[in-house]
Amino acid sequence: MGALDGIRVVDVGLLVQGPQAGQTLKDLGAEVIKVELPGMGDMARWIPISMEDFRTPYFEACNRGKKSITIDLRVPEGADIFRKLVDTADVLVANFKPGTLEAWGLSYEELSQTNPGLIYAMGSTFGPEGKGADREGADLAGQAAGGLISTTGSDGEPPTPVGATIADHIGSMNMTVGILAALVSRNENGKGQRIDVSLLGGQIYAQASEYTAYLMTGEIPGRSNGGHPLLPMAYGVLETADGHIALVGVLPDKREALYQAAGVPELIHDDRFAPIIYTTEIRQELFRLLADGFRSKTTDEWASILDEMEVRYAPVNDYAQAAADPLVTTNNYIVELEDFNGEKKKVVGSPIRMSETPTAPSASAPELGQHTEEILIELGYTWDEIGELRDLQAI
Repeated sequence: MGALDGIRVVDVGLLVQGPQAGQTLKDLGAEVIKVELPGMGDMARWIPISMEDFRTPYFEACNRGKKSITIDLRVPEGADIFRKLVDTADVLVANFKPGTLEAWGLSYEELSQTNPGLIYAMGSTFGPEGKGADREGADLAGQAAGGLISTTGSDGEPPTPVGATIADHIGSMNMTVGILAALVSRNENGKGQRIDVSLLGGQIYAQASEYTAYLMTGEIPGRSNGGHPLLPMAYGVLETADGHIALVGVLPDKREALYQAAGVPELIHDDRFAPIIYTTEIRQELFRLLADGFRSKTTDEWASILDEMEVRYAPVNDYAQAAADPLVTTNNYIVELEDFNGEKKKVVGSPIRMSETPTAPSASAPELGQHTEEILIELGYTWDEIGELRDLQAI
């Protein structure tokens, strides 16, 4: 049994922000029913790997183990089905443009009248209030408006998006935290509540330290320039003979050994590098002087040297290297499971380990509408009524 065993989630989310929150709840033991538009489904079903490979990584990653029911919420009979389904639920997850569910008569105020314990979790791009809040957007909009891509890369280069849907992911995690907190609160007072999160708000919060530096000084911290603008020490990436390695700060008592290993022992007497904290320019100069030495050895050789010194580091892995890393496989961050057909496949596991109520990732996402009849029968519909609903294109 998972920590959320007995909790029912209705997930009407799209792409990543809402669905990944639902996926996290599913991994924690909740039952998650995904509501999709008939004939179309979640837009993530339409983002293939390539024009030659029609598998859909965004959909598979965010919807494993869920049940799928197709309902057209715009059709009155479909909205009625949805209300009955939500009446059986603990949590509703969505990330439509603000005002969409309200326009269909499915607001928190309306749904909570018949289900006062409902936790109604809404995700948006720019937040629920203010001028422009109703604009549509997606991950890149969150990265851009929240300032993240202004920090990546080096001075003089154009802004560079992060190579993952990081704004969506952070938004989904904030939504999950809000839902879990609301479940705890409901245990105390029996009342549900509305939760709002956004990609923009998530990006601001994810950069709380950097924004705090700006708010304190009025100065923008600046680009990462291969490291971090607020951590101008031996903190950044160096090229090796066969790849790259990240130094995660080198304490003063470790510097002499590091300089010796890199073939520049004289740096220990260079006053520029004596302080604990450097300027960004001095850090860049230090890394320039270390560069030849680091390029003379492989990443594995440097890993052994830095382990011996007890200096913090990590190899700069690509996805193939990370997926094969024993730390990843041993901790089940990537796990091999059996899918619906009994075939083994590797999937991204849960990053959360729990001693008493372990997480349980699933191998496969549902086919579009796979569980429609099953769920409608559970809600009390007859087969004749289900046929009529199909004729009305409500399901």
